[in-house]
Amino acid sequence: MKHAVRPTALHRRLLEWFAAHKRDLPWRRTRDPYAILVSEFMLQQTRVAVVEARFSVFLARFPTVNVLADAPLDEVLALWSGLGYYRRARNLHAAARILRERFAGRLPRHATMLRELPGVGAYTAAAVASIAFGAPEPLVDGNVARVLSRLFRLRGDPRAPRSARRLLARAGTLIPHDGRAGDWNQALMELGATVCLPRGPRCADCPVAARCEARATGRPEAYPSPIRAASSVKEIHVRVALERNGRWLLRRNGPGEKPGGMFEFPRVLQNRELQRADELCAAIEENLGLRAIELRGLGEFRHQILDRSITVTAFVGRIAGSARRARGGRASWRWLAPDEWRRLPLSAAALRMIELLGGPAQSMASSRQARRNSSGVPASMGRLRVKAR
Repeated sequence: MKHAVRPTALHRRLLEWFAAHKRDLPWRRTRDPYAILVSEFMLQQTRVAVVEARFSVFLARFPTVNVLADAPLDEVLALWSGLGYYRRARNLHAAARILRERFAGRLPRHATMLRELPGVGAYTAAAVASIAFGAPEPLVDGNVARVLSRLFRLRGDPRAPRSARRLLARAGTLIPHDGRAGDWNQALMELGATVCLPRGPRCADCPVAARCEARATGRPEAYPSPIRAASSVKEIHVRVALERNGRWLLRRNGPGEKPGGMFEFPRVLQNRELQRADELCAAIEENLGLRAIELRGLGEFRHQILDRSITVTAFVGRIAGSARRARGGRASWRWLAPDEWRRLPLSAAALRMIELLGGPAQSMASSRQARRNSSGVPASMGRLRVKAR
């Protein structure tokens, strides 16, 4: 049995600060364990602002464990579109089915049982158990690691196993056993997210600054030890939105492709920049077996998939001649009308291209007019006019 932690001045100050200054986030307005589980899945490796815009929409469609378990996976992926890391959606869907079958649609209260669900690791289990059920489960994410490292002047890379174990042990010595463990864990995370920042910490606004050993040294940013940023692989993709009789060509990624199972506009070049206008037509014909006309530049954007930093140059055009099936397998390619897109699991790159097109309700003609009136298209691309060969 764990030793019960008695409330201290540290607990009182931080919890009072949290009650007065916490951000009004939608998952903080509920104690529904299922809603909290959904929020924790969404927040894994995703910014709060992005999740805030999607959380309520997801819950409106899948308000309970059983509704989510009954839904087709494609529908779940479609509502997850834009959040990235789509394995989380698959794991959440699988977890809902396990909860329906083994737990009558209810979440277990204990972290050890929560960890049996797919996609639920130590952190997520502790977060759900403490926030939803008040269980005294300590947790450490990047924000908590930084707060604890500065409060107690702990060096070392928080991601290293030894440092991670030490931080979790220290968090365990602080976790309250009075039913407020969830508030305490969220207070630590909130402090790290809004005050105890990686660079330029706002020590003057910190409710526990007087207890902070790193601040006492005059160098709070030196804690924790600087983390060497992981290098990312840079890629260049050329994608095209091709229209034929009001329908647009999309391809579904197959097994082993990233992001798996998601629909995207065709990629016709990779890691090669266009030098001449006719290269794009040649690439479309070579990769898709289709002859494109009236090709124009849509724009350029960047997105991240795991350790890959991808720059996408996007074009739009029409298919000339009679309808032909694009190369690449019958199941992969589909000609779809814009009103069908919203029901598809779309990749982040596809969503960005739809934005550049003017949205799914826009016709190709209005998209062209929008592009002519837009200053967002790079000048070099705006000049590119590709003629059919």
